[in-house]
Amino acid sequence: CPSCSRSFPEPDPRLFSYNSKHGWCESCFGTGLKIKDFKEELTGEESTWINRDTEEVDPTCPSCDGARLNEVARNIIWQKLAIHELSHYSIEDLEEFFLSVQMTDREQQIARDVLQEIRSRLQFMRNVGLNYLSLDRAAPTLSGGEAQRIRLAAQLGSNLQGVCYVLDEPTIGLHPRDNQILLNALSHLEGNGNTLVVVEHDEDTIKRAEHIIDMGPGAGTRGGRVIAQGSYEDILKAPESLTGEFLRNPMPHPMQPRREVPKDHPMVEIKNATLHNLQGVDASIPLERLTVVTGVSGSGKSSLARDVLLQNLRTKVGQKEPAIHCIGCDDILGWDKLERILEVDQTPIGKTPRSTPATYIGIWDDVRRLFAQTRMAKLHGWNASRFSFNTGDGRCPACDGQGMRTIEMSFLPDVKVSCELCEGQRFNPETLAVKVREKNIGEILSLPIDEVVEFFTAHPKIHRGLKLLQDVGLGYLTLGQPSPTLSGGEAQRVKLVTELLKARLDEGVHKTGRASSAPRTLYVLDEPSVGLSMADVKKLIHVIHRLVDAGNTVVIIEHNLDIMAEADWIIDLGPEGGTEGGRLVAAGTPEKLMKLHKQSHTGQALKDFMQRNS
Repeated sequence: CPSCSRSFPEPDPRLFSYNSKHGWCESCFGTGLKIKDFKEELTGEESTWINRDTEEVDPTCPSCDGARLNEVARNIIWQKLAIHELSHYSIEDLEEFFLSVQMTDREQQIARDVLQEIRSRLQFMRNVGLNYLSLDRAAPTLSGGEAQRIRLAAQLGSNLQGVCYVLDEPTIGLHPRDNQILLNALSHLEGNGNTLVVVEHDEDTIKRAEHIIDMGPGAGTRGGRVIAQGSYEDILKAPESLTGEFLRNPMPHPMQPRREVPKDHPMVEIKNATLHNLQGVDASIPLERLTVVTGVSGSGKSSLARDVLLQNLRTKVGQKEPAIHCIGCDDILGWDKLERILEVDQTPIGKTPRSTPATYIGIWDDVRRLFAQTRMAKLHGWNASRFSFNTGDGRCPACDGQGMRTIEMSFLPDVKVSCELCEGQRFNPETLAVKVREKNIGEILSLPIDEVVEFFTAHPKIHRGLKLLQDVGLGYLTLGQPSPTLSGGEAQRVKLVTELLKARLDEGVHKTGRASSAPRTLYVLDEPSVGLSMADVKKLIHVIHRLVDAGNTVVIIEHNLDIMAEADWIIDLGPEGGTEGGRLVAAGTPEKLMKLHKQSHTGQALKDFMQRNS
């Protein structure tokens, strides 16, 4: 430049990449955030970043204002836009932009192949139902289902043949309307000459399959056999198949009469929610009722239920000084009748093998006391602490009560092996010599819940906890199963059981008087049906009804039609995802939603579902 004497290098594709030192902002190294201790040589994939406390919020980088690119890259303009401005667009808007872009003859010649590639890749993203995502969306903020569908879109674009693809529940997080889009994309992959193996509970996917393998009959140690295989008709006819049974005889809805929501019913009211893509949503949630928040992927369900409702109520309910201002909305009314707020999510319930379902729901202390009351334990002068695998003299000295040992492998991941001294039983031989009805404490830990339930029939407190674990479909777990090995759905159901135990629901008695009544709680559950078979969804619905019948308010974000059909009240957001969503489409009973099927995708899906199953 003749004025400032500054020169610029010839533009290079790497200049526009925030993963390259040629293009990234020198202050934030392409993250767009001011992250403490983040250096040039780090990639952000390290476990230190992935496992950071999620409560930390990193401020936007002041140098690039979140654009991630350096000053030179930010100032190269094409079609009146810089590259970081284009990356703010959603896939849908970007596709529209590249289809309608006006170029000179010379530009058309240069861009011919590139433009074709961009258009086809954007189309693949649309084909898997991700048209609402923006290009600059950070990977950690994607749900598991979204990340899986991005990988699927990449495969659709590769045009490979003769590949065997294995997909684990690709319909997770998808609205029934989007299911069809995904299934068409899978058919396209198959049509290219590929083999698809899909693990799935979704009825639409099962119906579209050419060959079905049904595993069972139960879960855990009770499963592992092929019960039936063949076409959809073959599964329907198989007498032993639980899947076939549910496909032949779908669940009747509603399972119990709906709880009415009269006009003067007490509500928690959200006023003018505008967080993320929400566009001035006014929503009411009836107290002591089951509310399901529905809508297509990206319509703003999590933004409303978790980021607005849950986060704001956490700063108000049960606080000495409730927060005055609301985040993401103008106001929330009617919350003063609640005494407790809880999110039952799918985060792990424990990070070490010392945490087990028995310790988490709180029945393990009672089991230890039971062993301490035996004649042999009293002769030795042992109390309950002797039967703890976390501390004390009773645990195995070799593995410190973990039942397994970690062997460090140089250059390879660490390997966990069963402890050779206690053979995985966690306790030393002296402690294992103490028995209750011919079983020692190590054997109790290694038995599935289904078998232990009978063992503890005479001990109401322990029996109650085990029965509830069985009720939510976790009877196949062992009492000593290390918590880190549980799936997200299993962890969520263990948390539900803990809540049911607190509410003391199955005793059916709510004593009068402030001291003995369970606190009125509002629960928020995010897709609790993920990873559940049809039989387990039925068990889950019964458990949720018990929570509501005990005077609690339950709000569920869900795509599962069986759970929607059981709701007392539905809040449907949409009509589409991303910028086309974020509005209240309908609110009311499932029956009201079905009448509005012309304007609500959820209403249409529910209507088809109820007609099919009636």
